[in-house]
Amino acid sequence: MQELAGFLIEQVCLLGPKGQRRIEVKLAADPRRKPRCSGCQQACPGYDTQPERRWHFVPLWNLPVELVYAPRRVECQACGVVAEHLPWSAGKSPYTKAFMLFLARWARRLSWKETATIFGTSWDAVHRSVEWVVAWGLAHRSLAGVSALGIDELHWGRGKKSANFLTLIYQIDHGVRRLLRAAA
Repeated sequence: MQELAGFLIEQVCLLGPKGQRRIEVKLAADPRRKPRCSGCQQACPGYDTQPERRWHFVPLWNLPVELVYAPRRVECQACGVVAEHLPWSAGKSPYTKAFMLFLARWARRLSWKETATIFGTSWDAVHRSVEWVVAWGLAHRSLAGVSALGIDELHWGRGKKSANFLTLIYQIDHGVRRLLRAAA
């Protein structure tokens, strides 16, 4: 389940006519906890509330699930007035982190178009989800312990132009084989 520390599930509803049903999960701020700054994630006093927003969550029983919440703005000593930290949200994306990870994992097995069709979203949503997961992985990748590298060239496309070659750099240590970099 998605981390919802500092938030309460206020209401869960099944909405829409048959064939177009969806699950809506209304969230509320936990009054026992101060909101956190989206920049430094320090607890700060609330400032005001923004309009209600919706985020796509992982489907349940093949029904789309939406989180609904009106984010607060906070007055942070270090960052000024900013939106509160929402643990399920990646910036202004209308998709939760859990849904983006879900789509990216399915996109490893199916085509991006098929993944989008099956889960009732767009090809672009799958593309952005894969892009977000790859960026997260690269930012959190550890290169400690790499002692042997392999370099290879891969030809793609038509013609013998240098733009049609990719240079691939691999880690080839004992028991570890992984792609570290692909560059044109």
